[in-house]
Amino acid sequence: MDSFDVIVIGSGPGGYVSAIRCAQLGMKTALIEKYPKLGGTCLNVGCIPSKALLESSEHYNKSTHEFKDHGININKITVDFSQTMKRKEKIISEMHSGLEFLMKKNKIHVINGLASFIDKNTVNIKSSNKNITIKAEKIIIATGSKPTVLPFFNFDKKRIITSTEALSLKEVPKKMAIIGAGVIGLELGSVYSRMGTQVSVIDVSENIISTMDLSLGKELKKILSNQLDVKFYLNHKVSIVKNNGKNVTVTALSSSDEEIKIDADYCLISIGRKPYTENLSLDKAGVEVDISGRIRVDNMLQTTQSGIFAIGDVVEGAMLAHKAEEEGVFVAEILAGQKPHINHNLIPNVVYTWPEVASVGLSEEKLKAEKIKYKVGVFPFKANGRAKISMDTDGFVKIIADAQSDEILGVHMIGPRCADLISEAVVAMEYRASAEDIARITHAHPTFSEVIKEAALAATDNRALHI
Repeated sequence: MDSFDVIVIGSGPGGYVSAIRCAQLGMKTALIEKYPKLGGTCLNVGCIPSKALLESSEHYNKSTHEFKDHGININKITVDFSQTMKRKEKIISEMHSGLEFLMKKNKIHVINGLASFIDKNTVNIKSSNKNITIKAEKIIIATGSKPTVLPFFNFDKKRIITSTEALSLKEVPKKMAIIGAGVIGLELGSVYSRMGTQVSVIDVSENIISTMDLSLGKELKKILSNQLDVKFYLNHKVSIVKNNGKNVTVTALSSSDEEIKIDADYCLISIGRKPYTENLSLDKAGVEVDISGRIRVDNMLQTTQSGIFAIGDVVEGAMLAHKAEEEGVFVAEILAGQKPHINHNLIPNVVYTWPEVASVGLSEEKLKAEKIKYKVGVFPFKANGRAKISMDTDGFVKIIADAQSDEILGVHMIGPRCADLISEAVVAMEYRASAEDIARITHAHPTFSEVIKEAALAATDNRALHI
């Protein structure tokens, strides 16, 4: 039986990053992955393929709607969807190769198969042709999550699909119904809507992306409705999803019990994800889970069993790849006797629609609920020179600061390149900057980042310059 200093179960962003950091710190490391390819959901059927399709669809959308304004005339623009998918697969393949290189570079022992605990130090790995057993003093669980599917949806992977199948369709549908107005549903809805699909989004909530500051959801709904003609059916509860063979029918009830029926080529179910903790035999290792299947951990991410840690989607918190990565490094450094830092309150959340949506810190709704006195500065992209140049003038940046101290409590933005712009807010908040601190920093002109400076000026005695 092979022995290791640490075993990492799962090779998603949390798992492989944790394995790399453990190896860098001198630990003999084994990484277990049940699928043939490394990378987990994010690389194979999540973050990377979805962003590849979002990028392609945005190019197509701009070419059909904006190129003429730039003086670029193209007679007929069409989508070669098979090539779009080939490009996506090429990106995934290149990143697979990159991961394999990193495993070899860091001398990480990769084992393919389904892991399960025998006891707190011993793991069995079952593959198609053999069973092996390995031991370690420390074990990190990073098995991620999978899409939530309710039984009455009659999920069949053909017409009634999850994000996994939506990333590998053979055609651009004429119509698509999406159940769930969260990040996944809106991103994939954007992809197909840009390419000509008539998209309908149904959600039981009265807001979209309801976990973020409500102002962001209101603005995004307006933009998607006006620019992409996405139809929203909010405050609607789905009662029936039926595969009719060549199409699907979604039946939903409004809050006033009014029934609607939506016919579509596909129904995408995107009502969230659940931790993947089954088949691990966690009980044999003394690892407890809560009612949702999440693994219970302390503030050091150690489970109820000493020496076993858990990170990423299997523990409490936002299901984000970068959160999992940070937790993976955090645990690795704890195992090495270091004192690492991670601030779960300052992990940014991003929606990769266009315009992009990004947020960090506390929302207005949260501050009101906690009765914290605050002030707000808002600045629109339409008043920004770079946004006018790129024809991306939708959206705004909102900075929320403490009413007395001026410390930044939350930054919420919707607009061009917000996925990158949010990092400035994260850095500022990690150093407990005030709104005035950002207001006094020189931002290059013309850039999108000037909107952050102007929002900070607006939060500092309402003195934005360009509005």
